[in-house]
Formats: sequence, structure tokens, C-alpha cells
Amino acid sequence: MPSLILASQSPRRKEILEIAGIPFRVRVNPVEEVRRPDESPLNYVKRLAREKANAAWQRPGELVLGADTVVVLEDRVFEKPRDQDDARAMLTLLSGREHLVMTGICFRHASGNIVDHAETRVRFSVLSQSEIDDYVASNEPMDKAGAYAIQGLASKFIEAVDGCYFNVMGLPISLVYRHWKSVV
Repeated sequence: MPSLILASQSPRRKEILEIAGIPFRVRVNPVEEVRRPDESPLNYVKRLAREKANAAWQRPGELVLGADTVVVLEDRVFEKPRDQDDARAMLTLLSGREHLVMTGICFRHASGNIVDHAETRVRFSVLSQSEIDDYVASNEPMDKAGAYAIQGLASKFIEAVDGCYFNVMGLPISLVYRHWKSVV
């Protein structure tokens, strides 16, 4: 059975695979994460997942998992915030609204690629400016798509989740497991 190689340094993706009991190791080769003009959010996350998996794949017999997650609000893509002001702006726009969390996944194996995605709807409560400022000051939003961690301090801001919770953390584990079983 080929061992799974995770093409990501995300602590959240590592944690999700560990919780699910899927053995893996990490290998990352950098990929430029820039959305192309007129590229849809869905095509963007699927392309990046594929590029990450392909960049980390080295030889037949390996199974590499690449993934990319973004937050989408009215076709506007929120990735990791550039700085605290960017995080504040994202959280202000998400406040009191529903948005989509989209993760593309790609399994690279000897026969090619399996590319898929998951979407989860998340509704935020209305946030005051002081709540936003306090949350940004915690530094938690700084390496998270959409500037929040559903499993962290931002959990108190989430009113509803429709879809895979783990997708919002960065890896739709049931989808990953289904495809993993099909190739091992």
C-alpha cells in the first residue's frame, strides 16, 4: 500500500489526518499561489491542489495529497490576510453574513490525478468593531483563509455550518478518505 504524502505544512491538515487515523508524512515543494484573471474560485482551488500534489510527487508508487482552501463571499476570494488591516477588512465583510468555504483536493498517483472539491456554507454572527479588533490582536487570523479559525477563538462567531466542518478547517476528511480508499 502506498504511503500518503501530504503536500502541505498546514498544522490543521496534519491534525485532521491524524484524528482520522490516516498515516502520512509531509513533503512540500513551493507553488506560486496566485489567482489567474477571470479564474473562478472553484477552478482556482482545484488548480492549486493539483499543482501542489504534482510538485511534491517524485516517483511511481507514491500517493500525494494536495489541497487548497479559500473563503468566498459573493465571488470575492479571501485567502490568508496580508496583515492585520487586511484581516480586519475580511472580518468586517464576513460579519453578519453567510459565505462559502471551498477546498480543492488532488491525489497524485502513478496513473494520474484525482481532483475534487468540497463546499461548506458558514454564517457569521454580527461582530462589533471591538470584537474584530480583539480577535485580530490575538494573531489567530493571520495564517487562516478568510482570517478566521472555526476551531479556535472564532468559534464563538459562527452561527451555522452547512456541510463538512473539517472543510472549514482546511481538509474535507470524508471526501479525502473516499478517494484515498479508491486508490490504496
